[in-house]
Amino acid sequence: MMQHEDALICDFAETYHVLDWRALPVKLAATLACGLRGNARSMMLLSGNKATDEQLLLAAVVDAAKVISWQLGGDRKNKPESIVEKLTEAKKPTVGFATVQEWREWHKEHMEG
Repeated sequence: MMQHEDALICDFAETYHVLDWRALPVKLAATLACGLRGNARSMMLLSGNKATDEQLLLAAVVDAAKVISWQLGGDRKNKPESIVEKLTEAKKPTVGFATVQEWREWHKEHMEG
């Protein structure tokens, strides 16, 4: 849990120059949190992504270059491993809640053990 708050503190400081996000009104803090870019620490943690879209695109280019080199090299036994697959294999599903009670139940089950 603390990892998520630390990420949010860093994101708010970097993006909005806010050092104490808890001093903000709740609605404003929520709006600012939703406005963070997809590559912000908090958003990466929430989505379960290991890499940004740009990093995945670069990995795809490297993967393609490795496959071309492998195909031209004649070694048909050891196909190169995909970097993209490694970065995307453990992606967590997005979770949404209709009520605070639903969130509390999910949080208790998944975050508190």
